[in-house]
Amino acid sequence: MGYTLAIVLLLALGLYGYDYYLLEAAQRPFSPKHALLRPGGEVGLWLGVFGTMIFVGIFLYPIRKRWTWLRSKGNTKHWLDIHVLMGLTAPFIIAFHSSFKFSGVAGVAFWIMTVVAISGVVGRYLYTQIPRSLNTAELSLGESRAEQARLTDQLSAQQLFPAPILAPLFRLPSEQRVRSEWLPLALASMISLDLLRFWRGARLRRRALGVWGKLGTLGGLLTSGNAEVERVISMARQQAGLSKRILFLSRTQQVFHLWHVIHRPFSYSFALLALIHISVVLVFGVR
Repeated sequence: MGYTLAIVLLLALGLYGYDYYLLEAAQRPFSPKHALLRPGGEVGLWLGVFGTMIFVGIFLYPIRKRWTWLRSKGNTKHWLDIHVLMGLTAPFIIAFHSSFKFSGVAGVAFWIMTVVAISGVVGRYLYTQIPRSLNTAELSLGESRAEQARLTDQLSAQQLFPAPILAPLFRLPSEQRVRSEWLPLALASMISLDLLRFWRGARLRRRALGVWGKLGTLGGLLTSGNAEVERVISMARQQAGLSKRILFLSRTQQVFHLWHVIHRPFSYSFALLALIHISVVLVFGVR
């Protein structure tokens, strides 16, 4: 719902103001929409206020880790999802607030915020690569391997797909290669394996379905109405995904640590520059 509302809002702003935002800076004061959409205009100013509110909300997630009262409220995964949603929405809201003119302290703050948003997407992906229980607690390596064995036993019991057909889904690089890979390449390998797992799952679905089933699922890309096929494919993907996460666990933790070193300073830098920009606007007035 949050993503839908954000997309609708941004599309509405883009459709209404596209002709204004395409104008050169010297031509904008002559546009009938200038009084509304300029940074200090009726709409532009409220977008700035809304962007500031989102910016403050972004920091609730790291604050929650330190406040016992907040830590007991809600699910960590949901807090993180909302944190990512706000982090992705904020740069677009601020872009519309600035009418896509980035200069001075505000411009530097915007580009830093964009880097923070992109790195946040990477961080959310890394978070999912560490095996966790339903309550989001990290699983130990022993617990992860026990879950892996349970899924393997369930797959062995199914009769829909023989083992040789499932084998490509579980194809992984060697441990030696994973240990020796440069960290950015290890991250790229993890992402590529996730994409391959999706396409290999679609191949399994195509194999199990008839002609009409293949057409109805767009060549296996969409889920079918066959409950048994979907159960086995889901189970196979879970097992393959867990095997990949176990294999890359040490590298994931290293990348996650490096991500924190990058994400936090940029976040604090953005907060400082945003505070300077807001203070200057309050002291000298809006344009």
